[in-house]
This record gives sequence, C-alpha cells and structure tokens, in this order.
Amino acid sequence: MSAAEMTGRTGADRSVGDGGSDARGTGDGMGRTGGDPGNTNSNPGNTNSNPGNTNSNPGNTNSSAIRVLVADDQELVRAGLAALLNLEDDIDVVVQMASGTGCAEAVREHAVDVAMLDIEMPGMDGIAATEAIMQLGTCKVLIVTTFGRTGYLQRALAAGASGFMVKDAPSEQLAAAIRTVYAGGRVVDPALATEALVAGANPLTERERDVLRASLGGSSVKDIAAELYLSPGTVRNHLSSAIGKTCASNRAEAAVIAQSRGWL
Repeated sequence: MSAAEMTGRTGADRSVGDGGSDARGTGDGMGRTGGDPGNTNSNPGNTNSNPGNTNSNPGNTNSSAIRVLVADDQELVRAGLAALLNLEDDIDVVVQMASGTGCAEAVREHAVDVAMLDIEMPGMDGIAATEAIMQLGTCKVLIVTTFGRTGYLQRALAAGASGFMVKDAPSEQLAAAIRTVYAGGRVVDPALATEALVAGANPLTERERDVLRASLGGSSVKDIAAELYLSPGTVRNHLSSAIGKTCASNRAEAAVIAQSRGWL
C-alpha cells in the first residue's frame, strides 16, 4: 500500500495479542483501562497548548521504539501515515503536527528521534522546520512530500534533512526509511536523485528567490521594494537576473518556472 492510499485507513488496525491494551489513540489518555472507568479524559477541552499539535500521546508502551513526529497539513494523510507507521513494532508516532510551526519545540518536548515532514504547509514550511530542528542536534529529519521537485530535494538536503521521499512510496519503504535515517543513513528517492543530478544546483541567489516569491502575487516593483526593504532599482536588477536564469520572458513567468522546479 502506498502512503497516498493511507487516507482510507485512519483507524488502528492492530489487535491486542499480548494481554495488554494496545490502543493507539489520538488523544491523551484514550484507551487506558486504569483509574476511573467513567473518565477517559480529565480535560477534554484542552488537547495541547500548541494549536498545531494534534496528538501528543498515542499510548505506545514500547520504550525502545523509534519516536516519530509526523507533520502534514492534510489531516487524513497525517492520520493515515501515523496509523500505518504505528503498526510497526519498532516505530511509535508520539506527536502529530499540522504545520512546521512548533515542530522544533515538539521535538524537544517529546524526545523525538525522527521527524517526518511535508514541505508545503501553512505557517513554517518543512524546509524551514528542518533548519529549526537541526539546531537542536538531537533529531533526524525525513522529508515525505507530494512535490517531488529537484529544487526541493536540494534545499531539503542543504537544510540538514537525512532523507527525501514522495508520498506515493509504499508504506513499508517509508518505515524502512525511518529506520535508515535513525541509524545515521541517508535515503533519497532514486528517480528524483537522478533528476537532480541532471538538473544541477539551484541557480538563483537568495535575493533573487525573495523577489520572485514576492512576484507570485502580482506585486509591483515598488511594492516588492517596500516589502523587502530594497530600492526599486535593486529589485529590477534581481528580477532581470532571475528572468535570464530561468529563460523566462517576464518576471511572472520566471516566478512560475522557479516555483515549479522547487527553487523558491
């Protein structure tokens, strides 16, 4: 089964065979059999102080499992990935996030070993989140995204990611990739790696990427200059350079080309 097919399987598929309760819930305390049998959540109105954190205690009792964070803005995809990964005896999804914002804090709070991040998410994207997580020095990052673009691959690896895969990979490959990066290895989708070698490095400078990103919304040169605290003449120079590097006819086309290649 591929990760793209996971969205139809959001329930826990494991059966209890060891005499204990192996419920992998999505809230803190669900599936527990001790204490007050009539109370399954002491505070149902409060799931986490971080609004991007959708699950902080799935209930896995395997203390030696690889602790994983899953971040994806699509709820069904996120839940499906978590449910399937939790079927693995040595993998425990301890927290789920809907945005890159707050991922580094969640990694620290939940002692995460491997963070599995999408790229295009609201707030902080997966590449920026990777950079923040790398500052901690305690967690590996595996990028798993729908957007198999060479520019994204290059930027993710430059940010410190240990792996880059697309979501249509079979679920067993995703689990194997988590184990590999946890052990210190590197995993990159073979077809995308070959394409990246052929395409070469991102030719755009940081400022050229900035002005092209600002151009995506149709902003004028004057507005881009004000947004980036640059002079209009400097903005025109960067746009002209970017247009040449992308072989585009105007700045709008250059921005679209650069975005499609993952350069922005």
